Amino acid sequence: MTRERVIEKVRKLLALSNSSNEHEAALAAAHAQRLLAEHNLAMSELEVREEGAGEAELLVARTVPKWLSALFATVANGFDCFPIVTSSATCSRLRFIGVGEDPAVASCTLQFLMQELRRLATAYLRASEGGPHRLNPTERQRIRNSYLLGGVQGVRQALAAQKAQTPTTSTALVPVKDALIQQYREEQIGQVRMQRTRRSTVLSAAFQQGRTDGATLQMKPAAPGDEPLLPGLMGA
Repeated sequence: MTRERVIEKVRKLLALSNSSNEHEAALAAAHAQRLLAEHNLAMSELEVREEGAGEAELLVARTVPKWLSALFATVANGFDCFPIVTSSATCSRLRFIGVGEDPAVASCTLQFLMQELRRLATAYLRASEGGPHRLNPTERQRIRNSYLLGGVQGVRQALAAQKAQTPTTSTALVPVKDALIQQYREEQIGQVRMQRTRRSTVLSAAFQQGRTDGATLQMKPAAPGDEPLLPGLMGA
C-alpha cells in the first residue's frame, strides 16, 4: 500500500472514530493508530496535508532592488516557502507559497525586516555625512545599497542560526510540505521563469556594518492578521 493510500485510509478511520456507535468508533480509532505506527506516520503529517498549500503576498514598487530581492528569498527559505515575484505596470507582488501559516508569517517577517533595514540604513547614512564632507546623490545611493546588501547577509546568518535551533518544519514533514507546494505551483501558477540579478559592486565598510547590524536584528514581526507595519505600496 502506498503512503498516499495509507493516509487516505487513516483519514477514513479517524472519521469513523467519531461514530455514535461506541464499538465501531473504538475499532476505527485502534486501527488508525496501528496504521500510523506501522507506516511511521504522525498526526502532524495528516494535519499538514489537510491544510494544503497557499500563499501570502506583499505589494512593493514595480522595480524590486537587489537587496530586497535577496531579502525576499532569504525570508522565504527561513520559513519553508517558495518565493515568486510577479510584476504589473504599477507594482510588483512578492508572493510566498507555503503550507499552513508559513506564508503569512513569512510575509509579516519580510514587512518587519524591510522597515528595520531601511531605518538602520538611514541612520548609517546620517552618520556617514558627519563633518564637512557632504555626500552627493550617487555616493549616498552606493552607500545605502552596500549597507542594505550587508544587512540582508546579516539577516540570512541570523535566520539560518534560528532555523537550525528551532526548525520551521520537522525533518519528517519537509518532503510533505515540498510536495504540497510543488502541487500548488503546478495547479495555480504554472511554469515560473527564473530571473537573474546583476552583480553589485559594494563599498566594504558600509557592507560590513550592514552585515553586523543585520545579524543582531531582533526577529519580532507582527503576527498574521495584525495591522500592516507599512501602509500601501512599499518602495525601495
